[in-house]
Amino acid sequence: MTVPPEDLPVAVIGAGPVGLTTALGLAHYGVPVAVFEEDADLSLDTKAGTVLTRTLEVLHRYGALPGVLQASLRLEEIGDIDRATNTSARSVRTGTLVDDTRFPFVINIPQHELEPVLRAALDERCPGALRMNHRLTGFTQKDDHVELRLDTPDGPRAVRARYVLACDGGRSQVRDRLGIAVSGRTLDERYMLVDLKVDLDVANPRDYPYLAYFGDPEEWMILVRQPHCWRFLYPLAPDRPEPTRRELADKCRRFIGDVSGLEVIGTNVYTVHQRVADRWRDGRMFLMGDAAHLITPMWALGLNTGVLDASNLPWRLAWVLRGWAGEELLDGYESEQAPVAVQGAGQMAEAARVYMARRSNGVEAMGDGDWGNAFTRSLLGVRLDVDGTGDWSMVKSGPAPTAVRAGDRAPDLPLFGHEGMLFLHDLAADGFVALYFTDTRRGPRVVGPESPALRRFVVSRWDAPHDSGLRRRALFDPGGRVEQRFGVPPDTVVLVRPDAHVAAIAPFAPHSGRDVAAELYARAVGRPIPVAPEHSRREEAHVSG
Repeated sequence: MTVPPEDLPVAVIGAGPVGLTTALGLAHYGVPVAVFEEDADLSLDTKAGTVLTRTLEVLHRYGALPGVLQASLRLEEIGDIDRATNTSARSVRTGTLVDDTRFPFVINIPQHELEPVLRAALDERCPGALRMNHRLTGFTQKDDHVELRLDTPDGPRAVRARYVLACDGGRSQVRDRLGIAVSGRTLDERYMLVDLKVDLDVANPRDYPYLAYFGDPEEWMILVRQPHCWRFLYPLAPDRPEPTRRELADKCRRFIGDVSGLEVIGTNVYTVHQRVADRWRDGRMFLMGDAAHLITPMWALGLNTGVLDASNLPWRLAWVLRGWAGEELLDGYESEQAPVAVQGAGQMAEAARVYMARRSNGVEAMGDGDWGNAFTRSLLGVRLDVDGTGDWSMVKSGPAPTAVRAGDRAPDLPLFGHEGMLFLHDLAADGFVALYFTDTRRGPRVVGPESPALRRFVVSRWDAPHDSGLRRRALFDPGGRVEQRFGVPPDTVVLVRPDAHVAAIAPFAPHSGRDVAAELYARAVGRPIPVAPEHSRREEAHVSG
């Protein structure tokens, strides 16, 4: 029997970190998903090794973080070391972000160890969703679905999907078959990645941060403490043959000094690109991660920028597939993410590469403020262009937190509901959230229908009395900590999207009866709030009772 289009899965092509994270995101929002990977096994290559705070938040939202943390090494210092003197020039301390996130640290984990953890999370959530050894050979787009042709262990197979998300890497076959061009360049130099077995903590104490960037005009290097070894990365001059293991060990000693017991246990040489696809969507097909943008892997901006794509698109697809939004909502994926990836992460990574070679005195992302540096380097400083004005950013600056603006990622701080402590990002994990910053003592009216797409809460440093009618919608904010971090005036509504970005900020009159949150939601999504069937005839006209 033919499956109706509305019951078809969304197909993800490629089971790398971005593909697996995207699949977990779709599963989180209840979207049927099928992942097709052409190889028989996950990658064993020695690749990216640092996962930033913003990615940790995305993995937490999608239910995959516990396993990732268990397999990783956590650190809260990113070092900048002058190679000539072997002294620290500056460190980024992510611990300054305690008023922004539950995870004020980054982690080191090799990609070949990260992928199995993500796979296990997907297998637990959606058994059978991942199909290994399934190579895409062609596709045909229809009005309401896409027909995929695959080579499988059981022979050729045809599969129908509602949408197709190409997470198949920098050499994306999907992108090529769609005829989407890429622009940019390939660097003359390659990157040499070396895994070392050496004790730099006890036998040969160096006190290097577990993520350290050694800058030098002659030869720069990145040193990363992985859970079970040290990783050493440096540029390999054009046309230079791959060094022998003895040469690699000698080079390592030129940076870290004469040490005992040093052993090269793994190597990888890869070409570095700075390239972007001309467009990221073709009908029902989308490009994500390296298929859409290849970024120089400096400051961990490659993989982690791809995860931003996996944070942005799944909730949009869920809203469209539920009938809560029209197809135009999907256009926001590229319009928001492309500037961040191309002009933001891409240019930042290139500037960092120049800075590492000491051909520049600094980069915009490293100013005088410790908070701004930590926010940019670990939370990626992203402000999305949520309203089409061209106002976006990937850099925060200053010594202390700044007021939240539309497009910013909302701070993830604790509040107290009627049953205990909760966090802002968890409130928005499944839908939009309207936060009414106001005084609960004055009986504010929070009008509007109940809906699974939008939840409403009053945030106040005054707890709601049990006879106020606000108890279940009140979030107690001791000392006004959350209100102060948002930097909004009293009687303000903040609308937070499912990806934890602020959709809009607007004033509201606590006793006017106007549904400001509904207006902001409709502007963000393009449709009115969907009303849950069981509440279609019941509207909370006056929450304060």
